Amino acid sequence: MLAFIGRGFAKARRIQSSHKALSSVATPSTSHKVKIVEVGPRDGLQNETKIVGVEDKVTLITKLADAGCKFIETGSFVSPKWVPTMANTSEVMERLKSWKEQEKNSDVSRKDVVFSCLVPNLNGLEQAAEAGDILGEIAIFASASEEFSKRNINCSINESMERFKAVTDTARERYPYLKIRGYLSCVIACPYEGLIAPKQVAKIAEKMLGDLGCHELSLGDTIGVGTPGLTIHMLKEVQSAVGSEKTDTLAVHFHDTYGQALANILIALDHDIHKIDSSVAGLGGCPYATGSSGNVATEDVVYMLHGLGVETGIDLIKLSEAGAFISKTVLGQPTRSKVGLVLDTDSTKLLIQSPENFGTAIHDFSRNTVP
Repeated sequence: MLAFIGRGFAKARRIQSSHKALSSVATPSTSHKVKIVEVGPRDGLQNETKIVGVEDKVTLITKLADAGCKFIETGSFVSPKWVPTMANTSEVMERLKSWKEQEKNSDVSRKDVVFSCLVPNLNGLEQAAEAGDILGEIAIFASASEEFSKRNINCSINESMERFKAVTDTARERYPYLKIRGYLSCVIACPYEGLIAPKQVAKIAEKMLGDLGCHELSLGDTIGVGTPGLTIHMLKEVQSAVGSEKTDTLAVHFHDTYGQALANILIALDHDIHKIDSSVAGLGGCPYATGSSGNVATEDVVYMLHGLGVETGIDLIKLSEAGAFISKTVLGQPTRSKVGLVLDTDSTKLLIQSPENFGTAIHDFSRNTVP
């Protein structure tokens, strides 16, 4: 059994310590939280065929925030010629500024919600800066695949490092309030080159965390072909290169093309990586990676984590309502989240809604299990 799964049962022991039924459950560490980075409004919507308007984007983002999502990727300052679905990012950010100022009418602490936008170059950085301090983070994106880099951002990997160095240096000098997140795509495989060597991934990861000064680096299985075995090899190589002291700067970003995303996330958790990118309703894909399906659904990730007794700070019912809104109401399609599909039919079927009632569920399960 994975070590992380055993640690997850700590919550159950604390809640149900008086019940002998839990005495046989291994429960190491008790203080375990996972940071969920919600990428649906950007990485999810950018690959949908329908262009979502400002009003619906803002509604989605505020629903996610009200559900407890504290880190939300809201848009991208890229050329509308290349990514027309993100052309209204500036307007979205302006509307979100007004939303944040209405703190007194909110059930959640809006000042704690961090909004992030993708920035491909210096021009994008200046657009991001115009949004003001409503934006807490910018993100840059590189690839571990030479061919994917050329097709995605029209330059080699080395050229992309030089381009992003200019962006990160300028951001730190002029806009020190902006944190810099990095995305590294194709960490398992590329649609053009096939499998990518873990050493190649590690080399670029080291540059992004070191030379470019990213405070966090998301490792992306862009086409969703990764398996737990491949994920283990990649993570070990990256962690060896960046050093154990930087493991807490790593995040994972799995697409679910082959249905392996949750299994791969468990592997990442067992390697002490506690930052997970996911997309509400499983929205997304990659416009430059034919055949890749959407990101792993946030609802499915949260349900799994709560079922391990792990804190996310997210209300699963409200999250599924946000997923239903963007899927059914806006896009006119069913949610791609397994959990979302169930809750859309009957929310009373939700066995584990939070880490707190995970303890109760474990107690009931243990009580009804034949020894």
